[in-house]
Amino acid sequence: MFDFGDFYQIIAKNKLNSWLEVLPAQLANWQKQNLDSRVNQWLNSIKHLPAITPNQLDLLHSVTATMVQPLSTGEQQRISQLLKNMLPWRKGPFHLYGVHIDTEWRSDWKWERLINHIASLEGKMVLDVGCNSGYHLWRMIGAGAKLAVGIDPMALYLCQFEAIRKLLGNDKRAHLLPLGIEELPKLNAFDTVFSMGVLYHRRSPLDHLLQLKDQLVNGGQLVLETLVIDGKEHQALMPGERYAQMRNVYFIPSVPTMINWLHKCGFSEVKVVDISQTSLDEQRQTEWMTSESLADFLDPNDLTKTIEGYPAPIRAVFTATK
Repeated sequence: MFDFGDFYQIIAKNKLNSWLEVLPAQLANWQKQNLDSRVNQWLNSIKHLPAITPNQLDLLHSVTATMVQPLSTGEQQRISQLLKNMLPWRKGPFHLYGVHIDTEWRSDWKWERLINHIASLEGKMVLDVGCNSGYHLWRMIGAGAKLAVGIDPMALYLCQFEAIRKLLGNDKRAHLLPLGIEELPKLNAFDTVFSMGVLYHRRSPLDHLLQLKDQLVNGGQLVLETLVIDGKEHQALMPGERYAQMRNVYFIPSVPTMINWLHKCGFSEVKVVDISQTSLDEQRQTEWMTSESLADFLDPNDLTKTIEGYPAPIRAVFTATK
């Protein structure tokens, strides 16, 4: 199925080498558990994508690959259809040789909100926890990271990542591993760790923060983006069965509470660098994600509330130092 040999060779030569004690067995076990017809169909789509090396690759301002000699309309349609075999595409967008993957989320907007407020990624090793299809991994490479590692246990996201990687010329600076944060040993090796849109899905948010801390070098930076509520210190929302139609939302803190949590976990230099209301332009239905989206999750008579009556999604970005 998936060959992680290149990644093993890379980390054997850097401070991630201790990971090799457990990683190959973990990934082999994951592959055994994810042998099904859907994965085989997605792998078949990747196989039939053309092996292209772009003449121009822009990862600094977007994820855009172009050729001096443009692909024909037929070639573009073939690529588009192969990629649409992997619907839904949630995080992006991607611009590949005239094919525009218009994802559910405008993840580039989130990136623009945080990139000027974080430590330089130049020459750094970075980890993105819950990376989805890996859009932000490519933006991290564009910002100068020498190695960007994403983890997300969903098979679809790994296939989407590998499809994009193939269309970017089989770039080996970014890698996605189908793991959850709880499966990682205490590596203490990454210069920057990102956790974006994950914390509120964790039953124990402080345990999640400690797991993230265990991946950082001393002095390394955590970049955390999560849902927040308007409230005072010690306040947090614990939704009922659903929040904005999501079943697995456990705790949504106020900004002061989130800052307190980070301090309790031993982080220093804690800052909130952005607070933004999620708009219907940032998360929406597209031809690449045709099921329900944010507009369906809000009260049609009051867009400041979710359909369940909770405050509509507000997201904040925090930085902190180990």
